[in-house]
Amino acid sequence: MDTWKQDRIASAERGENPTVLARLPSGFAVLGDTQFLPGYCLLLHIPKVRDLTDLPLAARLDFLRDMSLLGEAVTRVCQTWRINYEIFGNTDPFLHAHILPRYEWEDADALARPAYLYPSEHRNAPEAQFSAERHGELKSRLAAALHDLLREAGRT
Repeated sequence: MDTWKQDRIASAERGENPTVLARLPSGFAVLGDTQFLPGYCLLLHIPKVRDLTDLPLAARLDFLRDMSLLGEAVTRVCQTWRINYEIFGNTDPFLHAHILPRYEWEDADALARPAYLYPSEHRNAPEAQFSAERHGELKSRLAAALHDLLREAGRT
């Protein structure tokens, strides 16, 4: 079992989370466990807080800026049609944002709905599950693009 999944942030801080792209000022940028939409990423806020509004305004703006930079990195690398930014908090009780690339090759019906409405057999298909072998090159390219954007934004 992937024990790093039990506490994704602590495992990222220890260097044990294989999905980490970069440490950003507001948290960790990581690849999603499933890559049913190539480039699906998350931003995990550090320190753990429950909601965006639990942060002082400056920290909120940092998180949202980092979220947008991660989305821009995904757009650059994956040549997306658009990016969906989502903050739920329903399952994991800490602030994190989903960065979901959307593509012109998706069915029009799928594009008109949130990505989480894809059937679970599609989202959780074995071939979509993150693995270093299948997604290592994508991870490297996203990390490089994100580092470039962070440098351009003066956030390194």
